[in-house]
Amino acid sequence: MRVNVDLGACQGHGICHMSAPDVFDLAEDDGHSIVRTDPVPPELEADARLGVDSCPERAISAS
Repeated sequence: MRVNVDLGACQGHGICHMSAPDVFDLAEDDGHSIVRTDPVPPELEADARLGVDSCPERAISAS
């Protein structure tokens, strides 16, 4: 699975990181989401989907 963050849409709420800390980090300078591992390994795919689904801005997508 590949996860993409639209940095233009990301507002840095951090909910993805709270939902899936093994998949998402937050940039220190602006709080925008960073995908920790690309591609996401199979054992973290459910967590990644939770992070995608939790984004209030719909800035994260997975394929």
